[in-house]
Amino acid sequence: MAIQKEIWMNSIVEGLFADNTFLSKAFNADEFVNQGKTVHIQNAGVASKVEKNRTQFPATVKQRTDIDLTFNLDNYSTDPIKIDLAETVELSYNKRESVLKQDKTVLHEAISEGILYEWFPAIANAIRTTGGAVLAHTPSATGNRKAFTKADVKAAMTKFNKDNVPATGRYMLIDADMYDQLIDSLTDKEATAFHAAADIKNGIVGRLFSFDIMMRSRVGVYTTSGSKKLWSTTGAATDNAAGLAWHEDSVCRALGEVIAREALNDPTYYGDIYSFEVRAGGRAMRNDVKGLLAIVQDAAA
Repeated sequence: MAIQKEIWMNSIVEGLFADNTFLSKAFNADEFVNQGKTVHIQNAGVASKVEKNRTQFPATVKQRTDIDLTFNLDNYSTDPIKIDLAETVELSYNKRESVLKQDKTVLHEAISEGILYEWFPAIANAIRTTGGAVLAHTPSATGNRKAFTKADVKAAMTKFNKDNVPATGRYMLIDADMYDQLIDSLTDKEATAFHAAADIKNGIVGRLFSFDIMMRSRVGVYTTSGSKKLWSTTGAATDNAAGLAWHEDSVCRALGEVIAREALNDPTYYGDIYSFEVRAGGRAMRNDVKGLLAIVQDAAA
């Protein structure tokens, strides 16, 4: 049986950038995608200087030099999967529907983590956690790390304030363990105020020090030397978990081609074959990386 490709492709897009996902809290660069593969966005150069009571004439004429922000979209594709004719006839449930929904979910997760990795800045644009000792929680990590606390959220706010980042549109994404540590650091009164600002339908679990806080099972990881690493790489004993703070105009995400493929009643595989392919990506919007900050665990005794 043929699938309705347009419906499935729309479902992939809508689920990926739904209001309750962190990816929706970023600049949408879809319109800047060139030929479905590359994104070009002009980054404004230095603004003109303002002189009070000018006395020198003619004034020096200058030209603003803009920077072309460019990045290539990554290609994400699901492994082709076969559904036997017998399975579509004999089973009491719609296996095709079940399989395709599962593949869509896995595809969403891979794209989300891929874009999130690209958002994470170099360690120079990071602060370290400062709380008491807690057990490390990234894969294969051992020993203790300093907990993530309200003081770290406040430090991120101070950094954004000093960089003149707008107070509205600030977000922070932390993992389940860091969220637990944050809640433990709040007083009862602070916790009540934090949860009162929750907006679950939009993915916000609370608000603290100008940041709308979001949470997912895992967010980021840095090596002990300060390099960000992919979750697909082998974990190390000295790895450190990381959260991310950003302003919605300081990061971008872009979507290219979305393709749903099918081969019905394939004579070689004796069944129907399905797969999905998506081009997507993202990066920091500013060369000075203002409005983007990693919060990386520090080692503890």
